[in-house]
This record gives sequence, C-alpha cells and structure tokens, in this order.
Amino acid sequence: MCLPRGLRAQQKAMPVIGFLGPETLESARPFRAAFLDGLRETGYVEGRNVAIEYRWAEGQYDRLPSLAGELVRLQVSVIVTAGATPTALAAKAATETIPIVFVLGSDPVEFGLVKSLARPGGNVTGVTVLDAELIPKAFEMLRELVPAATTIGVLVNPNNLLIEAQTRGSQTAARNLGVHLLVLKASTQSEIATASRRSSSSEVAPSW
Repeated sequence: MCLPRGLRAQQKAMPVIGFLGPETLESARPFRAAFLDGLRETGYVEGRNVAIEYRWAEGQYDRLPSLAGELVRLQVSVIVTAGATPTALAAKAATETIPIVFVLGSDPVEFGLVKSLARPGGNVTGVTVLDAELIPKAFEMLRELVPAATTIGVLVNPNNLLIEAQTRGSQTAARNLGVHLLVLKASTQSEIATASRRSSSSEVAPSW
C-alpha cells in the first residue's frame, strides 16, 4: 500500500520508552504490571500507541551503564529507571538530554540526581519514598507483632548504595528497642539461601 506523501508526513512515529531495571523480568513482574497499568490510565497501551524497550541487569549492577548506553543509542523518548539508586545514576551518566524518570527509596538530592526536591532541574525527575526514614517505624511494628523478640535480623543487598544509611538506621532503631541486630548481606540467590539459614535463630528476619 502506497500512501500519499502528505499523509505520510502527517503520521507520527510511535514513542519508545526505555525501561531500565536492576533485577530480572520475573522478579520485577509486579512493578512492570503496575507501570503498564499506569500507562493505560493515561491512554498509552504497549504495542498499540507506545513501544517499550526493556533492559534487565539481572542483579549485576556493573551491567547498568552499558544497558543505559544501549537505550540512549536507540534514541528512546524517555528512560524509566526502576528499583534502585544505581539504576538512576547509570541513566543520568548516559545522557543529559533524554528525560529520565526514577522511582527510589533514597534521597535523590543526596546522590546528585537532582538539585532539589522542589526544583529538580536537568533531565531527571521522579518519585522517592525515602524508606530509610521509615526504618524506626518498621522496627516498632515488628516489636508489636513479636513482643518477645530479642534479635531482629535484616537482610540487605551489599550492592545497594543505601546499605550504609539503612544499616545505621537499623542499628539505631534496634538499640532504642533494646534488641540485638543481626545484619545479613546477600545479593544472589545462593547468598540469600545462606543468609536465611543463618537467620533461622532470629525471631524476626525482614529484608530492606
């Protein structure tokens, strides 16, 4: 089928979203589903009027810069970074022009992603829940659920840039409650299994 030149000129190319994730597709499935639901609420349906290029680091954070570079070379319309501060930092390092939208549990100002929460500036913006600030409340809730607990275990990812802040917050919260803190580090399935065995003696073993 041959379209008139004028009609071809009026047609717009389908926008492409670059989706950069630190995990695997399987582990990020709930986040991806929520992301697609949000797009549909604004009138965008994958494959119909928007395309999405996914890149998954599969837990290997050192792959994030090259994956972000791939999305930049594809000239996507926007890059969405999911789940971790290193993901957003990799995207920011890869481009100063393509808009970047992040979802974080950290302070984006502290890590240099934006200039301020009120006026982000540049090409990076997004949502942060500042979950490190919620650690004391989480410990209080755990104590209410298991009042006899004397040890609280926390499972942390050593590749996460927030590890130090989260550990300090956990130590302070545990000290205030008068309980022992067991910090377990794991970033792979085998390490998680080992940490789970170690935590079997703890009354509570949440993950951050």
